[in-house]
Amino acid sequence: MVSTLQTLEKQLEDTLIKHLGIEITTLEKSRVNGKMPVDRRTTQPSGVLHGGASTAFAETLASIGGMANVGFPDEMAVGVEINANHIKSVHEGWVFGEATPAHIGNMTQVWEVRITNEAEELVCLSRVTLANLKQKQTTL
Repeated sequence: MVSTLQTLEKQLEDTLIKHLGIEITTLEKSRVNGKMPVDRRTTQPSGVLHGGASTAFAETLASIGGMANVGFPDEMAVGVEINANHIKSVHEGWVFGEATPAHIGNMTQVWEVRITNEAEELVCLSRVTLANLKQKQTTL
């Protein structure tokens, strides 16, 4: 199980998550919180938060939550479907996300992710479906 923020930080090095500036602030089986900057890495050329960045943020939070609910490293949780409703634009500062499970099953998980701005206004509402998979073992 991905159990600590310190362990997680090592696994996130040199990934999209780090390139977007996403920071995980809470990691529990029933809740994952994080924040993402609204800057040149995450905006459209017009300076508005990119919907793809919001979607990547949502899937990141849900997937980390999913990994906390399987037998990692022997099992993993991977995204199979995501829905994102972009509700409010953001031009600067930070957005904050909270992922909570709607369903944790043996084969699938469904997570709801709420992304808000610094004024705690809803920016994006997302639902992420994950598949629980066994890791393939490699032998030399």
